[in-house]
Amino acid sequence: MMTINTVKTGTMRIALAVCLTFSAVLPAGLTAQAEAVQPSSGKAEAIIATGMQLIGTPYVFGAKSGQTDAFDCSSFTQYVFRQNGIELPRSSRQQAEVGTAVAKDELQAGDLVFSDTNRDGVINHVSIYAGDGKLLHTYRAGIGVTVSDFEGSTWDKTFVTARRVLPQESVQGDAATDPGVGAPLFGGASDSRGHDRDDDRPSSD
Repeated sequence: MMTINTVKTGTMRIALAVCLTFSAVLPAGLTAQAEAVQPSSGKAEAIIATGMQLIGTPYVFGAKSGQTDAFDCSSFTQYVFRQNGIELPRSSRQQAEVGTAVAKDELQAGDLVFSDTNRDGVINHVSIYAGDGKLLHTYRAGIGVTVSDFEGSTWDKTFVTARRVLPQESVQGDAATDPGVGAPLFGGASDSRGHDRDDDRPSSD
């Protein structure tokens, strides 16, 4: 007769096999980044897992909704959330108007992070906060879908607002006061990879 301990052991073995398989298919150098991402439970975990499966997919500005061989920042977030039953508008500026405002110091996995990398008062980039100080997003031809450090990056220095669009049972904690779209932005040089003014053009993303 199968005991409870036998079931638990089998479940743990399956989970370990899935993790090892996922790590094996990531491009070189990104396995460690994937392991560092620690999403919250429920829907947020599923969203991060969906996005991580797309690591390395090329960036193309103006990629169409539903297109999966290339993404721009907002088509990526739209696709990942749609795959998990949550509809988002197409552009980053439209996405910045949905959900509940969250302060930068209260980000949780699954929150959307919006930046004005052109420093012209217009949101032009959206990322998914993946937990542990990481952003899951796509930008610039030649880089594509990737995981980046948030603190000290251009996306941090030009942070405008963050939004929580997941059902409340998917995350923990109360929403904070909106930092405000159009609030004074932080200045500073580009981060170590130099992505400063061309993450996404402001015309449609």
